[in-house]
Amino acid sequence: MDFELTDEQVMLRDTVRDLLARNYDPESRLKVTDTELGWSRDVWRQLAELGVLGLSFSEEDGGMDAGPVETMVVLEEIGRRLAPEPLLDAVLVPGGLVAAVGSAEQRQRILPEVAAGEKLLAFAHSEPGTRWPAAELSTKAVAQGDSYTVTGIKNPVGHGDCADELVVSATLPDGGLGLFLVAADASGVSRKSYRTVDGQRGAQIEFASAPAELLGAAAEAVQTAIVHAQALLCAESIGAMEEALRLTTDYLKARKQFGVTLSKFQTLTQRAANMYVSLELARSMSLYANAALADGKADPVIASRARLQVSRSARHVGQEAIQMHGGIGVTAEYPVSHYVARLTAIERTLGGALEHLQVLSAAVGEYDQPEL
Repeated sequence: MDFELTDEQVMLRDTVRDLLARNYDPESRLKVTDTELGWSRDVWRQLAELGVLGLSFSEEDGGMDAGPVETMVVLEEIGRRLAPEPLLDAVLVPGGLVAAVGSAEQRQRILPEVAAGEKLLAFAHSEPGTRWPAAELSTKAVAQGDSYTVTGIKNPVGHGDCADELVVSATLPDGGLGLFLVAADASGVSRKSYRTVDGQRGAQIEFASAPAELLGAAAEAVQTAIVHAQALLCAESIGAMEEALRLTTDYLKARKQFGVTLSKFQTLTQRAANMYVSLELARSMSLYANAALADGKADPVIASRARLQVSRSARHVGQEAIQMHGGIGVTAEYPVSHYVARLTAIERTLGGALEHLQVLSAAVGEYDQPEL
């Protein structure tokens, strides 16, 4: 099996890498994340000009009609630079749902603006007191003639603080799961924004009979979107782990103890080698998850297999990076602490290692058994 990127995919990776490297070093990134918005609209504009924001949309919807491997490549570069731009939260997940469920009129009205960087979306799905993979929703949709209203609370909503329009999941009057478009400034919508542990932004959003436009019944589409999000979180983790490992090995080569560099100590080099092994295990599972999506197989079990290994690898790489840096590793001024914070946040997004292990354990009885 060929795991090499095509020339076009390499060009995409290098272009995104160069763009983010020009805009972000550890100091400039901290200045951006400390602003009220938490990310750069100038970088967002540049990503739109490159076609990155419309990468996964069809050409008819104003996009590039690219596949999961291309989005994987971009998310790895996002992770490598810890770029705070909300590509996953504001484009790929909610935009993918609009593309999958929305009518032609809805897609044409929304997706070209998203691809151009002129509209920000957010997927309001998680609710207080629930954890993935629990799927029960307390948010309700009520039909009022040909229109709907939604009532409920959503939290956390990644980058819901800056969204222009919300893709909201709610229970339909007949009991099914539906998706609705709700303007962020509509009557009956209130938002409370906050900073997350990794310096990004989230919001709690309350809907009180807020006017909503039906996208469609979408239980299967939501599951598929979550599988895609799981794979992309894996890809972002790979980029972050690569950079955390690079920072650690560079530190071992430069820092001296007893007159020699730390890289001369066999135990430390062995620990760094083990970090590399964990990274490569995670990389193989990220490729597995995204290759399955490229083949049209959005399997939650595959996603959980990948997330379980990537979560374990991320924890190992992050803890070792902190340990081998010593006290400097936990300071806000040194970049490795921010990589560990982001890896920790990803590990708790859409299920941690324990939740994914439970999903895999529940599916054991469904595996085909070899005949003896």
